[in-house]
Amino acid sequence: MTTASLSPEIGRSTLPFIDQFHPDRPLEVNFYRPAAHGPDDPVVIVQHGMLRNGDDYRDFWIPAADKHRILIAAPTFSNDHFPQAESYNNGLVIDGDGTVRAHENWLYSIPSRVFAALRQSGVTRRSQARLFGHSAGGQFAHRLLATQDHASFDAVIAANPGWYTLPTLQRSFPEGLGGIGLDEATLERWFAYPMKIFAGDQDIATDDPNLPAQAEALAQGPSRYARAHFVYDFAKREAERLGLPFGWQLITVEGIGHDGAAMSRAAAAYWFEGRIPSAEELAPEATLAL
Repeated sequence: MTTASLSPEIGRSTLPFIDQFHPDRPLEVNFYRPAAHGPDDPVVIVQHGMLRNGDDYRDFWIPAADKHRILIAAPTFSNDHFPQAESYNNGLVIDGDGTVRAHENWLYSIPSRVFAALRQSGVTRRSQARLFGHSAGGQFAHRLLATQDHASFDAVIAANPGWYTLPTLQRSFPEGLGGIGLDEATLERWFAYPMKIFAGDQDIATDDPNLPAQAEALAQGPSRYARAHFVYDFAKREAERLGLPFGWQLITVEGIGHDGAAMSRAAAAYWFEGRIPSAEELAPEATLAL
């Protein structure tokens, strides 16, 4: 059974969410609903990093939510029910025995169902939400675009992912999109989407224990910042080779490292104010959230 609707109260709240395709893996959704938010105001779905701290990521967006009347929804994929990268970043696409799960069981479809539940409750009448993910959440966000229908999202930002799925069917998932039942039409759809990759130009550590270090990740570069450039250049060349429209954009966030709070502020200002603030405005204090 799926949760038919979600109706967060004004202010902070946390509500359970049982996805119909994962009834044995309960989630929580951390909400912030400004008093001024109405059903025609924006909705932003926020994907947390490896710490599974949806409550923190929800809170990073509260100043922007109050300023711009945004409903924030941050689904939390706990370590208990979604352990390690395979069960979050990599979307439960492939079973432990190597079997590819049915497409509806991939975790990347859950944010659209959370948004549908908000529409069902009448909290929003918007036809589309925006999606932001940082670090592991950035991995989740770009793989969502790579594998899912885009109808639920009018804008997506993947910020500081540790590594990327490449837009090619010639490499197996999660390095590429091969071997999981996708086709050239999937690639064409992903290339055309105006996905924004946010890359902090100080996210250059090469010895971070949380930086993916398998061979496929290291082949993309020594740091998250280098890997952002690698995937963008790879994708642009591949789209040109195939003669396909290319809508991606790589946006450098100057003076910022692997900082979920600062990158959240950058994304909010980009979407709702048309600017990227300075490093001093983005990170007035030393903050780190993976």
